[in-house]
Amino acid sequence: MVEQPAEGETVEEIAARYDVHRTTVQKNWTRHPDWPQPTGKRGRWLVYDPAAVDTWHDTRNTRPPAGLLPGRQYTAIEIEAATGFTSANIRAALSKGTWPPPEGKSSRANTWSGATVETAIAARRSYRKADPSD
Repeated sequence: MVEQPAEGETVEEIAARYDVHRTTVQKNWTRHPDWPQPTGKRGRWLVYDPAAVDTWHDTRNTRPPAGLLPGRQYTAIEIEAATGFTSANIRAALSKGTWPPPEGKSSRANTWSGATVETAIAARRSYRKADPSD
């Protein structure tokens, strides 16, 4: 008798659903001690319960809100102190166009409103999708 394929998702399907590269899931996520146990196999691939994967992902890969005041202006150093997102990363993201332009100046430093910072950080990905050609 032929066995029915196991219910659930393979690493490839999980990667597609979260829009990350397969190796991120296969080499990083599945090696985490809290990663859910496989529920079976489909071909040579292990299969995982989608609800358990969602729970793991949601508890591990979300950034908590920084708690910045929406109307206050913050410098990169103040953003770093409040969020942990370093001022060097802010400058790099600004030069790449992936961070919003400054909304003002405080002496010689660029500033952003708390609302803008919260939006920018919430929009950033926890994991970068690797280019398969790398």
